[in-house]
Amino acid sequence: MMITLNPTLQVIPNNTIGLPKKELILEIELNGKMKFEHLMNTIYNQFGICHRVLSANVEYVNGNSFGSVQLYINVNSEDYQQLEFYLNKNKLLSTMVEYNCRKYF
Repeated sequence: MMITLNPTLQVIPNNTIGLPKKELILEIELNGKMKFEHLMNTIYNQFGICHRVLSANVEYVNGNSFGSVQLYINVNSEDYQQLEFYLNKNKLLSTMVEYNCRKYF
């Protein structure tokens, strides 16, 4: 097995240590312009954002991904802005909701 790096992906240096993070639920509409697996890999590998898939309704037509996916992410505002710019650049509609969980002591 041989692993090759994708030359089109660039790793963004993480110089945002110390910025406060927020828990968000991000819903992304897949419109056939990007494969679901490629999007998930890009979010993690290029942006360094760990995510958890809460729900996914993805259909494949001729190798293209259509549908929607909800992700739980924990990011600071700068990382989220970079991700949002990437999604807009690739014409992927997204909605973000701040996740508030009541904590009991």
